[in-house]
Amino acid sequence: MKILLVSDLHYALKQFDWTAEAAANFDLVIIAGDHIDIAGQLDGRVQTVVLLKYFRRIAAQTRVIVSSGNHDLDRRDKDGEKIAAWMNQVRALGITADGQSRDFGDAFFSVCAWWDGPIAKERVGAQLERDASVAKKRWFWVYHAPPEGSPTSWNGKRHYGDAELTAWIERYAPEIVFAGHIHEAPFKQDGSWVDKIGDTWIFNSGRQIGPTPTHVIVDTQAREAVWFSMAGDEIVNLDAPLERRELTALPAWLSTPARGRSPA
Repeated sequence: MKILLVSDLHYALKQFDWTAEAAANFDLVIIAGDHIDIAGQLDGRVQTVVLLKYFRRIAAQTRVIVSSGNHDLDRRDKDGEKIAAWMNQVRALGITADGQSRDFGDAFFSVCAWWDGPIAKERVGAQLERDASVAKKRWFWVYHAPPEGSPTSWNGKRHYGDAELTAWIERYAPEIVFAGHIHEAPFKQDGSWVDKIGDTWIFNSGRQIGPTPTHVIVDTQAREAVWFSMAGDEIVNLDAPLERRELTALPAWLSTPARGRSPA
């Protein structure tokens, strides 16, 4: 299965266009949170209308997973905690989103909502505990924040990861966690787009300006993951200890088609 990971697009419509155009070349597209630009002049409710159209466009071409991020929270629930209530509209499109779990191919995906308080955190923990008992060959998580202490959560000055996620990874040991949240991590010294905690791989594609988003492509059959950005491209072997290598040529599993690669 070929998986495309993007995150933190923040209503950059050219990057959503790129994602929609590339989607057909992948078995699954993961958009891991922070879809809305809360610093923009356009009201968030208007942004969600446009975003839903993009999600629908992508879902017409391939399977899609959408999770919420901290910028996507739009109201408070009955417990007074902030939630991304508009994810209900995403699920209504038939797209797997916050709080849902689903098989795609030979992998079982748990899609976790951004939690803003202890009750929502308990719901995420309960979801993972429930999903841990499901029979599956491999287990992948979509979780907007990277784990605390990981180079994928390093912004150049400090870690901004999720300590609960670190504990859950150590407890359940999923195969892969697809994340985002920390834009700078792949570009800073001591930061990275990829990490490994025990046997669990962590991916955070980061964020860049321009029409092409930073993105990670994972091929579960070829057992490789590639990161593309304006700063350069790197590859890791998922069956070996973590070692980031500069990508000098597209791997055979990506060469036809070579869509999804950043422009030279």
